[in-house]
Amino acid sequence: MVEQPLVVDLDGTLIHTDMLHESALRVFRDTPLETLRMPCVLARGKALLKRHLASRAEFDPGTLPYNEELLEWLRLKRDEGRRLILCTASDKAIADPIATHLGIFDDVIASDGVTNISGKAKADTLLRRFAATGYDYAGNSHKDLPVWSAARRAIVVNGSSSLVRKAQSVATVEQVFPRRRIGFAGWCRTLRVHQWLKNLLLFVPLIAAHELGNGEAWVALALAFAAFSLCASAVYIANDLLDLESDRRHPRKRNRPFAAGLMPAYQGALLAPLLLAVSLAIGSLAGPQFLGCLILYFVLTSAYSWLLKRLLLIDCLALALLYTLRIIAGAAAVDQHLSFWLLAFSVFLFLSLAFVKRYAELEVQVLSGADRIHGRGYQIADASLIQTMGIVAGYCSALVLALYLNSDDVLELYAAPELIWGAVPVMLFWVSWMWMQAHRGVMHDDPLVFALKDPVSLLAGVVLAGVLVAGTVGFSW
Repeated sequence: MVEQPLVVDLDGTLIHTDMLHESALRVFRDTPLETLRMPCVLARGKALLKRHLASRAEFDPGTLPYNEELLEWLRLKRDEGRRLILCTASDKAIADPIATHLGIFDDVIASDGVTNISGKAKADTLLRRFAATGYDYAGNSHKDLPVWSAARRAIVVNGSSSLVRKAQSVATVEQVFPRRRIGFAGWCRTLRVHQWLKNLLLFVPLIAAHELGNGEAWVALALAFAAFSLCASAVYIANDLLDLESDRRHPRKRNRPFAAGLMPAYQGALLAPLLLAVSLAIGSLAGPQFLGCLILYFVLTSAYSWLLKRLLLIDCLALALLYTLRIIAGAAAVDQHLSFWLLAFSVFLFLSLAFVKRYAELEVQVLSGADRIHGRGYQIADASLIQTMGIVAGYCSALVLALYLNSDDVLELYAAPELIWGAVPVMLFWVSWMWMQAHRGVMHDDPLVFALKDPVSLLAGVVLAGVLVAGTVGFSW
């Protein structure tokens, strides 16, 4: 007796993502106006929409988040002599390259621009194809229930407990591959909660003006912090969705929830605008000037995610501006005037940190053997020049600080302005330290987050704070 073939679904089963959603995201990123045609194409049939998107969205099957546990099990079955059939509602232009890449499937059945191979249509297709032998089927959704009911045995992959029960009611369930749980830590990684630490820059103007006792300002800045954090999370999610393939090529970024398929892309597409709406609502409570800064931040960071991060040098200038904009927004929230010195210092310092970020990415690519950063305008050979420009920018920030210490503002704010000179060597040390860590290949992709976790950087911050306090109260050594 010939053993039944083992038929395997693709989206959500063999891979931890949905290729229709990813194709739509790629088209939206690369040709935004093309998305306006999608409703018209969909009106002519879902299979045609899949063919339309597949023809316009190139992808690398080697970077997809495969279900490794299922894949290993399928390879064992193939070694036992089972025929493996990839059967998917995705278009054949997507299914064929994936099957070729994996090299374990004997045949591919997929949507063809006319027939959408999903649900009952998939069941009917398999019944006609394997009427003589029957088949076993591995799937992951309620749409697979008609397919399981016509199958000899069912394999449930990434399904909920209710789906497993329903599958058991219509077929004999041979194997269950449990659903991955995102958990609290996964949600924190999705929202990039650790990146919210950068929004502490909103408090810099209040500290620099020595207004720590202003309770009303603290309330306004708390609202501003919440608004900026939610806005940043919305943009990070959008960026992750639009940058899936580049993230999957990166040794660390490939573990992000969307790149790894831990969080479905469609959920991110719904979550991002919701977070943005809440952010703007909270931002409006902090005043119209702050709301204007928040909107500008959203526009600029969206432009960075969409285009600017792919442009040589422009990306680092944009990052420096985004950091500085947080300080400007903090001043707007408490209706404070920003000095020229603070703005100049911020621009040079954050430009240096932006170059640190890009240099660290180049170092990672050196270790992986690549010759350039995917989705960026840099080549590996640019690393030494990036390092030079970044160190110069960092030392320029220390120079601006030194010039500021000779201004009239210092005499007004500090009881012992001569003590504030101690801040200059601290800044020179810290900038040098950060670049030394980047040169040694231990720098986190985001230098500010790295600094907030780095004991030496924290110690430098404590020393700097001590110098400023001593200069403020007039403490004499």
